[in-house]
Amino acid sequence: MTTVVDRWNIHPDHLWLRGQRPPSPVEFDETQGLWNVYGYPEALEILNNHGTFTSNLAHLLPVSVDAPLLEGDMSQMDPPIHRKYRQLVSRAFTPKLVAAMESRVATITGELLDAVDGKPEIEIAADLAYPLPVIVIAELLGVPASDRDLFKKWADDIIEGFSGFSFLDDSEQGEKGVRDATERLRPLLDYMAGHVTERRRNPREDLLTHLALAEVDGERLTDNEIVNVANILLVTGHITTTMLLGNTALCLDAYPEVAAKVRADRSLVPGAIEEALRLLSPSAALARGTSADVEIAGQLIPKDQIVMLWLGAGNRDPRQFDDPETYNPARDPNPHFGFGRGIHFCIGAGLARLEGRIALNALFDRFPVLKADPATPPTFFPTPDMIGVNTLTLRTS
Repeated sequence: MTTVVDRWNIHPDHLWLRGQRPPSPVEFDETQGLWNVYGYPEALEILNNHGTFTSNLAHLLPVSVDAPLLEGDMSQMDPPIHRKYRQLVSRAFTPKLVAAMESRVATITGELLDAVDGKPEIEIAADLAYPLPVIVIAELLGVPASDRDLFKKWADDIIEGFSGFSFLDDSEQGEKGVRDATERLRPLLDYMAGHVTERRRNPREDLLTHLALAEVDGERLTDNEIVNVANILLVTGHITTTMLLGNTALCLDAYPEVAAKVRADRSLVPGAIEEALRLLSPSAALARGTSADVEIAGQLIPKDQIVMLWLGAGNRDPRQFDDPETYNPARDPNPHFGFGRGIHFCIGAGLARLEGRIALNALFDRFPVLKADPATPPTFFPTPDMIGVNTLTLRTS
């Protein structure tokens, strides 16, 4: 059987996408100078042990990172400071507030699909999967959703410059690449800084104002901390959902019998999204650093080592998932790593799931046919640590 991965040759170097497992779930890569973790239980152990596996990696990287870029970056924090920053943001993503956004998400989805109604084909990323989540997160923050073309350019620059293994290249070219990526990020930093300054003068009812007025340990956040928190929310707040929607559409196209069942029984829509998150994990890898010598799967990993967790491989580990190469929206339980795990579990997971559910149902309601066009094959994000549709043309008739 030709799988969705083989049909479109997604990440040809990722053999685990094709059912091939490495000899060991934990292996040392001498070329990269890091430890790769491919197994589900091993990744779960690491994600739940922030005491030994730190998220603060700057001191372990062979290239230097500008300190201002790290201020307020929750992804690089450990407890207790991580908990304090996360609490500042989490109030905007409580289940009650997310549920209250359902009507607004449905309205935005309808307006976006109105713009392409009647067309023989849609490009799902540009027409829906990108603009929907970016409009939602922009409205939450309080920045103009009409600037979303700028956000996309900046997000693409961040993905190109800071994803993958760019921080592990200790050559002169690697240093230059990080410097260039930092400079490309500058317009986004300046843009958000302008909005922070304006909120301090004129508070509003939005998340950016909340951050501008909030305190950690009795002290207000600096402008730079607020800018970095807001930028992370803006970029990560849409990119995972963009890939989630595109990847789900791709899976349903590859398995038409499954798609017909989901279309006929909408109670399977949430499961279709969860299974796409498992099978084609948007955040396929993330890094941790060891703060002490530790043994994982019989391998002794010394202190101050970088550990790359291949969550996409863990999501296909047969020790955890029966028939892991099969796309099965009825899979239950489905404890995938699509939104991470542990203290860094994606704070916007509930909102992403809501957007995915509403969008997929709206696509089914609006279009009797959603089929990929072989003449216009999909394109994917090129970075090795992300698996996601960048463009996907679907015929609607």
